[in-house]
Amino acid sequence: MNRLSHTYRLRWGLASAFLLALAAGMAMMAVPFAAKADTLEDVQNRGTLRCGVSQGLPGFSNPDDRGRWTGMDVDFCRALAAAVLGNADKVSFTPLSAKDRFTALQSGDIDILSRNTTWTAQRDSRLGFDFVGILFYDGQAFMARKRSGVRSVKDLNGASVCANAGTTTELNAADYFRTNNIDYEMVTFEKSDEAVAAYNAGRCDVYTTDASGLYAQRLKLAKPDAHMILPETISKEPLGPVVRQNDAVWADIARWTLFAMIAAEEMEVSSKNVFRETRSKNPGVRRLLGEENAIGEDLGLDRQWAYRIIRQVGNYGEVFERNLGAKTPLKIARGLNKLWTEGGLHYAPPIR
Repeated sequence: MNRLSHTYRLRWGLASAFLLALAAGMAMMAVPFAAKADTLEDVQNRGTLRCGVSQGLPGFSNPDDRGRWTGMDVDFCRALAAAVLGNADKVSFTPLSAKDRFTALQSGDIDILSRNTTWTAQRDSRLGFDFVGILFYDGQAFMARKRSGVRSVKDLNGASVCANAGTTTELNAADYFRTNNIDYEMVTFEKSDEAVAAYNAGRCDVYTTDASGLYAQRLKLAKPDAHMILPETISKEPLGPVVRQNDAVWADIARWTLFAMIAAEEMEVSSKNVFRETRSKNPGVRRLLGEENAIGEDLGLDRQWAYRIIRQVGNYGEVFERNLGAKTPLKIARGLNKLWTEGGLHYAPPIR
């Protein structure tokens, strides 16, 4: 009896020691993870937001003649910097290929990815990311030479198709052509500029990507007016900013940065009148601009986080028109990117 009792106590002691060691090991593993997850603190301590963008897509993220990054994706990052750091210019931009963009986010080389990236189930789950919203509603389309006689995607039987490697573009095209019994040859390139150059040189019959990208890339062709975008849209491409999972505070801040821009347009608060609107009697406007309630403090920011976004960057409509609208070379119609009150899809939850 004593021997059994001794053996039992010995085994229990060994088991307890093992469990304690396992718990200690897990705790040690959790420490760096928790530190890495606190992106807000990292950004504020660094004093600069690190934003991953494309390697050059006019209207979305593209360096100008002075090397200054411009575009809708860029302006979102500037808005986030205004909210978190108080200054929209405190952003460093990292140009990334479609192949490298997710690795850069996973590794922590960037704080947020704002690079015309489609929200899909696998990216939102298997890759360990969170999409914080939809910045631009898009869809995949095709561009062809006007002289080719092609007027519809249904005319592409036997065609060669240029596209970016490692994107949903390849998969969408494969699904569409298989469904419609269309033979084709896919020619892929890692960089968008390589795909456009190949199409421009006649190495393929058509070029496919998101419709917004086609409008942007057409500007780079030798004779832009000699090319047309075919009328069909073959997919849904909800494009939006991406953050790492398991960092709810950072995801909330990025998400509500976008919502603040959309809500500001709906309330007709712009960069031109935002100072005057701080004296508004509209309760929604007052909450947005931090004159009532402390929504910014709930996010880990201050009361004027949204005021700075609007003052320094603008509301959603201003950002769209500045980068993509009728007065830009792209001349992209708002379409689905109108506010919900105007027949579009953009809708911000109540800021209250």
